[in-house]
Amino acid sequence: MEQWNSIWCGSAIHVHIYVCLKMGVYLSTPKTEKASEDGENDRLRYGLSSMQGWRATMEDAHAAFTNLDGLTSFFGVYDGHGGKEVSRFCAKFLHHQVLQHEAYAAGDLGTSVRKAFLRMDEMMCGKTGQKELALLKAAADHSSSNGQNLPESDDQNGQTNHWPSEEGINSGYKGPSSGTTACVAIIRNNQLLVANAGDSRCVICRKGKAHDLSKDHKPELAAEKKRILEAGGYIQYGRVNGSLNLARAIGDMEMKQNKSLPAEKQIVTANPDIVTVELTEDDDFLIVACDGIWDCLSSQQAVDFVKEQLKTEKKLSAVCERVLDRCLAPSSGQEGCDNMTMILVQFKKSMDQKPSSKQQPGPSAK
Repeated sequence: MEQWNSIWCGSAIHVHIYVCLKMGVYLSTPKTEKASEDGENDRLRYGLSSMQGWRATMEDAHAAFTNLDGLTSFFGVYDGHGGKEVSRFCAKFLHHQVLQHEAYAAGDLGTSVRKAFLRMDEMMCGKTGQKELALLKAAADHSSSNGQNLPESDDQNGQTNHWPSEEGINSGYKGPSSGTTACVAIIRNNQLLVANAGDSRCVICRKGKAHDLSKDHKPELAAEKKRILEAGGYIQYGRVNGSLNLARAIGDMEMKQNKSLPAEKQIVTANPDIVTVELTEDDDFLIVACDGIWDCLSSQQAVDFVKEQLKTEKKLSAVCERVLDRCLAPSSGQEGCDNMTMILVQFKKSMDQKPSSKQQPGPSAK
């Protein structure tokens, strides 16, 4: 009887933990204030909006740059979990790592982006990264206490030219236990590159139809499950090791401790899927958003909603705000209770237009 009681109690504990993870921690009333902005250059314009919603804390972050290097635009959504510091770390540093990798200068955008995703974990595990995470968390906590959703980040501090290439890892510190998804869209001339790790999503509207340019990395996917099991992990209640409902993420370093395996083959990996497409006159707009949106709308529903709004609304951030309001749950404990962040990028016609050096930057990293 003692043995069965022990087994039952253990199972009950697991179920309790699962329910807590599934339900999350909610406010009595949602925070519907939004952080929104717009920007443009001669080839595209964008609007974005973020909202804390029913969640007790805001863990999303984003980065938006129409003029990353004169030829390139960068848009990224980072959906944090277990804390807000890793998502903010990525919003501050990831695009700089893309720029600084030698592959970028050689024209190999895909390699530089992949290396930048993996480099985030490396940077956060060192002494400099640990200190930076602490500073970002403190700044976020301070802004939250002042009633702000997403504080401005001094992007110049994101310059990583002098980041130590080799640095010791603090004794007993394995890196952050919190983590984040990362879904970025990079546009250079007529090329669009999308890199994704996690369940944030990028969708393009082509001839009015939604086309997913990323895949939601859930543990039950065959390729993800295979890697998880081979790395020594398990899947319980649809979650990696019974806790994380993502198979890929930046951070979550306790799931990346198998010293015999490379970063790409850990239980949870930051290694992104990368998709590259050529933009054409048939492409109208791009949506990059966290799963707080996709839990409530299918890709096609989101595209249809945006198309309808664009008939009467020219301000893209206002369209994003309407999507967030559309997805917000009327009460806690339902779909639509997550943090929400959405970036809407609209392409200007014609796509064969030459890029101009007089680009309006409208940069954001939050």
